[in-house]
Amino acid sequence: MNDSSWGAPPQTGQAGYWGSTERGPVQGAAPAGPAYDAPEAQQTRPMPIVPDGPAAPRYGDDQDDDRGAARLSGPLFRDETPQQRPYDSTHHALYDTPPAQPPAAVPQNPEPMSDAPQPAPRPQKKSAGRDLSAAIGVGVGLGAVIVASLFIVKAVFVGVIAVAVVVGLWELTSRLQERKEIKAPLVPLAVGGVAMVVAGYARGTEGAWVAMALTALAVLVWRMTEPPEGYLKDVTAGVFAAFYVPFLATFVALMLAADDGSWRVLVFLLLTVVSDTGAYAVGWRFGKHKLAPRISPGKTREGLLGAVSFAMVVGALCMQFLIDDGTWWQGLLLGLAVACSATLGDLGESMIKRDLGIKDMGTLLPGHGGIMDRLDSLLPTAPVVWLLLVLFVGSG
Repeated sequence: MNDSSWGAPPQTGQAGYWGSTERGPVQGAAPAGPAYDAPEAQQTRPMPIVPDGPAAPRYGDDQDDDRGAARLSGPLFRDETPQQRPYDSTHHALYDTPPAQPPAAVPQNPEPMSDAPQPAPRPQKKSAGRDLSAAIGVGVGLGAVIVASLFIVKAVFVGVIAVAVVVGLWELTSRLQERKEIKAPLVPLAVGGVAMVVAGYARGTEGAWVAMALTALAVLVWRMTEPPEGYLKDVTAGVFAAFYVPFLATFVALMLAADDGSWRVLVFLLLTVVSDTGAYAVGWRFGKHKLAPRISPGKTREGLLGAVSFAMVVGALCMQFLIDDGTWWQGLLLGLAVACSATLGDLGESMIKRDLGIKDMGTLLPGHGGIMDRLDSLLPTAPVVWLLLVLFVGSG
């Protein structure tokens, strides 16, 4: 700023103290008039009103010599045209001295140098998705009980089927009530389920159908003892549960009733387990293409091929060496049918669990889930194996 403009008298030829200069009109100059043109006029100017806001910077060490007032920055207080200064994007050009830069923040976790050697990522191992040691232990234990009951006393195995049916019904009805508020009556289902298994073993298919009809009727009557709200959905779920668990399980009892019933049931169990194992092993190792991602994202087409291959090989061996009058080509067809029915049964229960919003139907079997999580592929496979064995070698 030129300090002579504050106290120097006007030059000759100028229009007055606040008049024009050689550089032109002064920014913010007052209008000319008698009070300002007279030489004896008091050389003052009104102080402009400063709007509210942050106080203008003060420079106490840089004062005018003839006024003793601190010089204020800003165009309102200048009596000359402000000179242009290089504009800095960080500091305003009107300040005489830019403020000090704050120290740059040091990142706490600096990025490593691009040329520094990076550790190689560890390869991720495929997870089996469950506790294999517990699953194998439980599976071996159940297998021992089944085999012992099959070949010692057939009636004991009928009891094993009945217990599995009752526990499965309890798991299914409990999940329906918890997740959907559907109250399928458990008592008539459990009693009717046991009756179906025993009737199928003792009276054949006619006894199984009669027990099924009586169980459905008992469900309808039992539900009448409660308020009518939700009656239709409750009895519908009850009839579905009676068909899905005990009625399909009755075909295992029908197989057991034959003369070589123990071997037929053993072939049925072996083929179903081998199908599940083949699908699991091949799908876990080579699975890339999803089979039914909306229902069961873990199942793959490669796993299905593994199930078919394993089941057909074991089916041919079983029909050739374990079933009287059976042949290897019948075993191939039997294995193919078992692989398909077991996969469909697994997908069917997965659909139910997705609708209920649960992962397992229960927690009774460590590494497996609940009883229904093991019966899912067995139940729909039982009538398929029973029918094919009757067609191939007779009812026995």
